[in-house]
Amino acid sequence: MAADITKHLYVYCWVSFCVLFMFIKLAKSDNYIVHMDISAMPKAFSNQHTWYMATLSSVSAKSKAETNPTIPSSKLIYTYNHVIQGFSASLTPAELESLKNSPGYVSSVKDRVVKVDTTHSFEFLGLNSGTGAWPVSSFGKDVIVGVIDTGVWPESESFDDDGMSDVPSRWKGECESGTQFNSSLCNKKLIGARFFNKGLIAHNSNITISMNSTRDTEGHGTHTSTTVAGTYVKDASYFGYAPGTARGMAPMARVAMYKALWEEGAYTTDIIAAIDQAITDGVDVLSMSLGLDEVELYEDPIAIATFAAIEKNIFVSTSAGNEGPDVATLHNGTPWVITVAAGTMDRDFGATLILGNKVSINGLAQYPGNFTSTEFPIVFMDTCSNKTELSKIKQKIIVCQDPGKEDSLDDQFNNIQAAGNIAAVFITNSSSVDEFVQSPFPAIFLVQKDGDTVVDFTKSNTDPKASIVFKKTILGIKPSPRVTSYTSRGPSYSCPLVLKPDIMAPGDSVLAAWPPNIAAARVNQDLVFTNFNLLSGTSMACPHVSGIAALLKAVYPNWSPAAIRSALMTTSDQIDNTGSPIKDIGGNLRPADPLAMGAGHVNPNKALNPGLIYDATVQDYVDLLCGLNFTQQQIKTITKTSSNNCSNPSLDLNYPSFIAFFNDRGAKPNSTTVVEFGRTVTNVGDGSFTYKANVTPINGLKVTVEPDTLVFKTKYEKKS
Repeated sequence: MAADITKHLYVYCWVSFCVLFMFIKLAKSDNYIVHMDISAMPKAFSNQHTWYMATLSSVSAKSKAETNPTIPSSKLIYTYNHVIQGFSASLTPAELESLKNSPGYVSSVKDRVVKVDTTHSFEFLGLNSGTGAWPVSSFGKDVIVGVIDTGVWPESESFDDDGMSDVPSRWKGECESGTQFNSSLCNKKLIGARFFNKGLIAHNSNITISMNSTRDTEGHGTHTSTTVAGTYVKDASYFGYAPGTARGMAPMARVAMYKALWEEGAYTTDIIAAIDQAITDGVDVLSMSLGLDEVELYEDPIAIATFAAIEKNIFVSTSAGNEGPDVATLHNGTPWVITVAAGTMDRDFGATLILGNKVSINGLAQYPGNFTSTEFPIVFMDTCSNKTELSKIKQKIIVCQDPGKEDSLDDQFNNIQAAGNIAAVFITNSSSVDEFVQSPFPAIFLVQKDGDTVVDFTKSNTDPKASIVFKKTILGIKPSPRVTSYTSRGPSYSCPLVLKPDIMAPGDSVLAAWPPNIAAARVNQDLVFTNFNLLSGTSMACPHVSGIAALLKAVYPNWSPAAIRSALMTTSDQIDNTGSPIKDIGGNLRPADPLAMGAGHVNPNKALNPGLIYDATVQDYVDLLCGLNFTQQQIKTITKTSSNNCSNPSLDLNYPSFIAFFNDRGAKPNSTTVVEFGRTVTNVGDGSFTYKANVTPINGLKVTVEPDTLVFKTKYEKKS
């Protein structure tokens, strides 16, 4: 039976005869990313593209001859120049099998859906105009950051190019025209805009792309790109919350947007085409708030594509994902990129509940509407579970006590919203309260201690009244930062022997630019719009690090991506603003561990002078791949070459962190397990320095460093 024809036989029998029906169903094509060995290309072909086209034509013709001439032929989607040696194409199962026998075929993977990981932060990070990373780096001047995302709103004030010099002559990118997007919309700040959706269209030929251009219809890309490098915008706020001057991490850096994430879907074929183009265009930094879950390195197109980027000395910043607080939920655990976790800032948004006895209580709130400061009767309705009673109460502020059960706050919230009460006070210790603060109705969220004060007031007064004042921004919140509960945790699925995530950055309630035609919130049943929005997620943490990497790139243009990553990690903070270890909201406020926050919270000013760096070359990554016992074909898929040197395989990458796995099951009493790591550090400080190892004791473990003292006499000297 032919490989790409599915046959179903049905036999219906009566007393006198039987009838045989055979239904033939044409097999469906699917998208594949195909890796080829360029050394196998016949000399008759002038370039890879013509070879791939000829190969696909041959495969298609052979498949038709062997099966059915009515089956649609294969279709080339992209030819890739940097990220892989190969192409993507729409193939039937028979065509794929035929392709595997073609000269030069190495491997293939099916196209996959990509997951998107969806202002005061510069001050919280210590960035200021007078000293440190901003003035030393000239605010990231002329560093080009490529952002792969949902597109951009070019008219945003955050892309204003006043005071910027001419676009660097090394830039090879373009500003592509498309639906509601003219090439003239780019400027000296937004220097590139391209879009990629051939893979998406190949998945569904009948699809209608709502905005076939780089224009952002979701807001995510506008937000992330302006977090990286937005220019100064005065009087920015989210409906009055977080008022002030908004700016990105590298205000003088350039932005190039590569739209590969669409409302209609997002696929790896388009993502890696965007990375491929970004490499060609000449970006210095790549920022990607997206990822794939549970994929091996040699089957992860994004990991393979970013290997090509670091070969070109491009720093790649990625998000850890939003699947916390469980361990081993992280994506982008790729050894050659930086993986960013999300933390809180020392800023809260809220409201003040003023009781009739003039006692004021602050709580969390991000209600975007206007609310009168008039006093209303206030009533305690216990768990707010009686919908009938709630619906009878109209002109009163309702107080709800969260019983702390699973989804109980969600149920209360929905009950109040359905009842249409004037306002609500939720008393809760839930770690998921951030999911509710942007409420479409007036609501304030109080911790239990403050809630008890409110309940006592309602019970001890015959006619209790209160008022609520919204749109409060509170700075200096302690303790901060804290690890968010949603940020995904290590170890990495694809490479658990390299500790991930690498670092933490602000990801909670980050203010950045927003398309003015996309609703940012809801007030009752009405949609409301704004030029700046507050979003949370590792999607927001990633561009912070992308922008800070751009600052370092401006100061140290010749540093490798590994050197920049090392500087960021080894200078990060493990202590919060109270002088205590950073706490983990998802870990019941226990001290955060490296599987949650990596090396610590990013500190851009300290990263300018790391003293020592843990550098890594492309060969170091090849040694790791060899040590992982990947086959030569699997390694070739990543490195794009057959001449991989596996003479020194090693699982011990020269990385600024360590992770050891101990199996205590079946271990003998009083037995000892020893794990040894080797590292080489490079002195990047001017002059001679002496470093002495200082190890914090760990219960159950004995840690030693040999030698415990390193003496450097010259800059760039290496010691192991």
